[in-house]
Amino acid sequence: MNMRCLIVDDEPLAHDVILKYIEDVPFLQTEGQCYLATEALSFLRSHQVDLIFLDIRMPKLSGLDFLRTLDHRPLVIITSAYEEHALESFDLEVCDYLLKPFRFDRFLKAANRALSIFTLKQQQSIAAIPVMPAAQQESGSIYIKSDKKLVQLNLNEIWYLESLGNYVKVWNEQKYILTPRTLSGFEEQLPSEHFVRIHKSFILNKRFVNYIDGNLIRLRNGKELPLGKNYRHVVKLLMGE
Repeated sequence: MNMRCLIVDDEPLAHDVILKYIEDVPFLQTEGQCYLATEALSFLRSHQVDLIFLDIRMPKLSGLDFLRTLDHRPLVIITSAYEEHALESFDLEVCDYLLKPFRFDRFLKAANRALSIFTLKQQQSIAAIPVMPAAQQESGSIYIKSDKKLVQLNLNEIWYLESLGNYVKVWNEQKYILTPRTLSGFEEQLPSEHFVRIHKSFILNKRFVNYIDGNLIRLRNGKELPLGKNYRHVVKLLMGE
């Protein structure tokens, strides 16, 4: 599965480095090069792109302001010489932040992370959780953003949530839907009488627990989830005490 890449950077040397690195990664292919963010806006109107390697400080329009103008964003890896924009970048849900000059091994790690997210998003039409009619939602519902749409999920159908970087996989009994959020954000939103944080990477719906065996929690469908060492206190919550 190849990812079509666009390089957006006002420095020719940066293009040379990224082009060389892309050539050495089998699942990446260069779709285009732009030296200004304003050029990239025009390019995206007529080309399909899966991943953008984006500089931040550019004339006329900065990389982050460019991102804010996009209604439908490809995946983005920031390539910048300035580390102070990292927090703001991750607020815009970028895949990774490469601080110039970066080596190939660091570039490859970022590319692999983007590929993981890209692959999961491609599988969403198959792995989407079914949405029940409002009349059947006995214990409420939530809306989450997925694949450029807002999807309504019945809380009774959510078995557990699994963190994946800046994304979360929301699982029903067999399948999941991927959404660009954090697990902590879900923890604040979901009703605590039913949903419990059991690990730094997992939130569990208590109604689907079968049994607890040491550091493992087995669900009714046979799935086993880890119980984090800092979350042992939730055992009593799971047992209803």
